[in-house]
Amino acid sequence: VQLQASGGGLVQPGESLRLSCAASGNIFSVNAMGWYRQAPGKQRELVAMITNSGSTNYADSVKGRFTISRDNAKNTVYLQMNSPKPEDTAVYYCTYQTVYWGKGTQVTVSS
Repeated sequence: VQLQASGGGLVQPGESLRLSCAASGNIFSVNAMGWYRQAPGKQRELVAMITNSGSTNYADSVKGRFTISRDNAKNTVYLQMNSPKPEDTAVYYCTYQTVYWGKGTQVTVSS
């Protein structure tokens, strides 16, 4: 399975940003995809995951601000980041089943 993420960059606090991640290869019909992040000096942590049936799981720190969604036909998962904060600054990694990982995309929240 290969994962191609896009959409990272520099965003000001309060602005919005959307990350995308497309999976290709040997994709099972039943699966979970999502996002983890790692800030400098910290461990990688869950941001949000979504199953093919639409069940979601969010980190408490992003509930109410971030929304994960997916397009099963395209094997693509999205992370809509609303009202980002400086503490959301990290490298965001797309994952398939928490087994396969994308290369990571930098998100920097700063004024």
